[in-house]
Amino acid sequence: MDIVVLGRIGYDLYSEEPYTPLSKVRRFSRYLGGSSANMAVGLSRLGARVGIVACLGDDALSQFLVDFLKAEGVDTDHVKTAPGFMASLCLTEISPPDKFPQVFYRHDAVDIQLKVDESDLAFAASGKMFVTNGTSLCASPSRESTYRAMERAKDAGCRVVFDVDFRSMSWPNAAEAGLAVRLALPYVDVLIGNQPELMLTAGVDDLDQAVRKLRGRVPTLVSKLGAEGTRVWTGDDSVFLAPYKVDVVSTIGAGDGFASGFLYGLSQAMPLIECLHHGNAAAAIVVSRLSCSEAMPTLAEVREIMNNQRGAHV
Repeated sequence: MDIVVLGRIGYDLYSEEPYTPLSKVRRFSRYLGGSSANMAVGLSRLGARVGIVACLGDDALSQFLVDFLKAEGVDTDHVKTAPGFMASLCLTEISPPDKFPQVFYRHDAVDIQLKVDESDLAFAASGKMFVTNGTSLCASPSRESTYRAMERAKDAGCRVVFDVDFRSMSWPNAAEAGLAVRLALPYVDVLIGNQPELMLTAGVDDLDQAVRKLRGRVPTLVSKLGAEGTRVWTGDDSVFLAPYKVDVVSTIGAGDGFASGFLYGLSQAMPLIECLHHGNAAAAIVVSRLSCSEAMPTLAEVREIMNNQRGAHV
């Protein structure tokens, strides 16, 4: 196994009626969702051997999600079952180019029922890289399971990646989220977040101060700058890369696309600038499409946009 991902598998419904408010939409298309699940699909499409540790229900919707992951080549042997609970649901309005309001239903969501056993922990530590995110820390027992898996992976010599992925609806307040993430930092080799997420993690209101604090806590720090690009710090060095240019259809899933490409590069021991190229190119392809999981590109697609636009990047 190259990469093991731990986290939420969700159920996404996208409106089939563009420019119609969610309150009036009658037809939706269904997709696999959840940041961790999206990354697992993205990494698999790029060519990595990927497995996921997660929790779903015993209902038909959960089976749809498992079947989707299997069809994408993701190992689902460690997807646990919690009878009586259902996957979180996200409904998305489609009003291009920049209006995609979402409604989340996460009451007693099954993903926070994750209870890892020894087999799951051994699996988490079996790859070259272990990846998880902040949503997995939002409540017990998933929080304790995530910390245990991160610790086991770290002790086994895996590169541990943590994507802050702050979703306010999943937390009582931002302060609790920041504290939970800081408690995870001793296990983290690569920390990924946008600017507000890095400030949340550092517990400060100034981005420069947040970066200084976090660079002293983690070996590799990744700052997603949205339309400006991405910057990565390792030790005393930093690398910046501007975004690839595409016609934007939807920015939903851009972060998951970036993480998939960037982490694929890291797993292949590419130079840091090449990891950024793969991450930014994958993100660009995702935002040029609609949906998250099904928008994830193949390695050939990533290499094509890199080859076409490489001269414009420094």
